[in-house]
Amino acid sequence: MRRAVCPGSFDPVTNGHVDVITRAAGLYDELVVAVLVNPGKAGLFTVDERMELLREACADLPNVTVDSFHGLLVDYCREHDIPVIVKGLRAVGDFEYELQMAQMNRELAHVETLFVPTAPQVGHLSSSLVKQIAKFGGDVSRLVPKAVLDRLLAQREQGA
Repeated sequence: MRRAVCPGSFDPVTNGHVDVITRAAGLYDELVVAVLVNPGKAGLFTVDERMELLREACADLPNVTVDSFHGLLVDYCREHDIPVIVKGLRAVGDFEYELQMAQMNRELAHVETLFVPTAPQVGHLSSSLVKQIAKFGGDVSRLVPKAVLDRLLAQREQGA
């Protein structure tokens, strides 16, 4: 069985994330979308909320499961017998950083990395930009899955 993990903070999940996840799900028998637990960083959504939003966004992908991890991703890969990491790339800057990580992950744990370039229509998306636009009342309806949009609008209404 071909297994891979697609890691990230997903705070919030964007249509760019969904693009990469969907395409990776077509390449592997099982794809685990793993949310990084970073206790030193306050997110817009809790890890549990992000996992729930990812499950909703990936509901039509039967071979995708959602989990969380803390610490080194390669340790998670070893513990779960996952030999491949899938990373989405938006631009050259992403590649430079991700290449170093891929080489280190291969050195540490013999885990390979597959780079998936985002589709042109979502290549400009980032969670940080979506959060900023939403914070100032901008329209993010074309940038995020419906479940995320609903949560962002609810937060806006509550004054969060």
